[in-house]
Amino acid sequence: MGNADLRSLAALSECPFADIEGSVIAVDAHNWLYRYLTTTVKWTNDGIYTTDDGTEVANLVGIVQGLPKFFEHDLTPIFVFDGGVTDLKDDEVERRRENRKEAEERLEQAKEDGDAIEAARLSARTVRLTETIHETSRELLDLLDVPYIDAPAEGEAQASYMNRIGDADYVGSEDYDTLLFGAPRTLRGLTSKGHPELMELQPTLDSHEISYEQLVDAAMLCGTDFNEGINGIGPKTAIKLIKEHGDLFGVLEARGDHIEFADRIRELFFDPPVTDEYSFDRSIEPDLAAAREYVTGEWEVDAGEVERGFERIESAVVQTGLDRWS
Repeated sequence: MGNADLRSLAALSECPFADIEGSVIAVDAHNWLYRYLTTTVKWTNDGIYTTDDGTEVANLVGIVQGLPKFFEHDLTPIFVFDGGVTDLKDDEVERRRENRKEAEERLEQAKEDGDAIEAARLSARTVRLTETIHETSRELLDLLDVPYIDAPAEGEAQASYMNRIGDADYVGSEDYDTLLFGAPRTLRGLTSKGHPELMELQPTLDSHEISYEQLVDAAMLCGTDFNEGINGIGPKTAIKLIKEHGDLFGVLEARGDHIEFADRIRELFFDPPVTDEYSFDRSIEPDLAAAREYVTGEWEVDAGEVERGFERIESAVVQTGLDRWS
C-alpha cells in the first residue's frame, strides 16, 4: 500500500515534544539517514562532505545535525539498521535500482547542460547507503554513545516489535508501513521542522471498525513493498471489501483475483524476523572531542558545517543531565 493510501486510513495527530519528553524511540535508521542524506546532498556543496580521495560521507553531516533534536527534548534514540532484505522485496529493490539508474543518467545530462537546479534535485535521488556510510554511521554513533542495533531483516519491523513489547515508547519513521508491522505508536517528521506527527494503530483500527489483520489484508489489496495491488482497488474500497468478505482470501475468491505469495507476505507482516538480542543504556555520555576529530579530521568534513550541531549536542546533554539530577 502506498504512503498516500495508508495515510488516508491512518489516525494522525500533531504531537508536541513536551508530551513525549523522556521517551525511548526506536528509529528506522535507514529511513532516518536517507532523509538527511538527500537533504545534505541537495543543499550542500559536495566538497564539504567529500574526502580528497572522492569518498562521500554526507551521512556524518546528517547525523551531527539530526541528533540534537532528540537530546534537546530528552529523547533516547535507538537506531535500528536493516539486516538482510527478504526475497519478497526483490521487485521493489529492483524498481528502486532502475529509478536510481535513470536519475543518474539524467543527472549527467543536467551537468552537461549546466542546469545546476536540476542537477541538485537529481543528485538527491541518486543517493545510496554505501558500505562506507554504514560503517561510518555506526562508528560515529559509538563515539556519541548513541545505541543502535542490527535487525535480522527489515529495520522498521524490528523497531515496531520493540514498540509493541514496550522496549521503545515509539517508532521513529517516515514510512506508514510501521502500521502493518503492528507498531502501536509511530512518530513521523522527526527529520522535519516543528513538532512530529503521531500515528497510532489502535485508533486507526477503531475508526474503520476492523482488526489489525484486516488492515494488513486491505493494504495487500492496494499493494505493499512486497506485492502489487489489485487493479482498481483503493484504500476505501479495500476496507469495504474486507468487511464484506472477512479477509484477504475471501475477497480474492469472490473476485477471482490472485496475489502471488499472499500467505508468505501476510506472515511477514504478522510475524517478521526480529530479535531480542539487544541491550541499551539510556545514559548517553558522548565523547565529543573524539567525535569532532573523527568527522572533521579523519573524514575531512568541513568543520563549519558540523560545529553548530556538536555545540547543540553538548549543550543538550549537559542540560538533560542537570535536569535529571535536579
